[in-house]
Amino acid sequence: MRRTDREVTDFNEIFGILERSDTIRLGMNGIDGGCPYVVPLSFGCETAGGKIIVYFHGASEGMKHDLIKNNPLVCVEADIFHGYTDREKATTAMYESFIGFGKAEVIRGGEAARGMDLMLNHCGYDGFEFDRGRIDETGIYKIVLDSFSGKSSLKN
Repeated sequence: MRRTDREVTDFNEIFGILERSDTIRLGMNGIDGGCPYVVPLSFGCETAGGKIIVYFHGASEGMKHDLIKNNPLVCVEADIFHGYTDREKATTAMYESFIGFGKAEVIRGGEAARGMDLMLNHCGYDGFEFDRGRIDETGIYKIVLDSFSGKSSLKN
């Protein structure tokens, strides 16, 4: 990270940036070394054992599904834009950002239902009832982030 003065190092603060973000961008490797593919997604998240876990859903077919199946290594990005300010006689963005790397996998059954609950909660639909018997008809994905970092211009 070039601007280490903006680095967020506290685990809870890093996770807080992700929790307050409303959208993630998922970066995937293109097929056969082609261009990367990035898609915005709604999501849910939690922590376990010092790791951050992200859940998202999508169709069980299509480009995102095919790219993950071909190479499950992904990058997750989230940010919160707070506006612009004048600082040190220059206009600059006020932001918080999160980036993480991990492996995406399709999950099923109770784990998928938990992921869906976390997604619905994060999107403001806590307690929303869905047909749990049909959960495996939807592509529910889980990413355990092996590494992650946070950055904030609000620190200065």
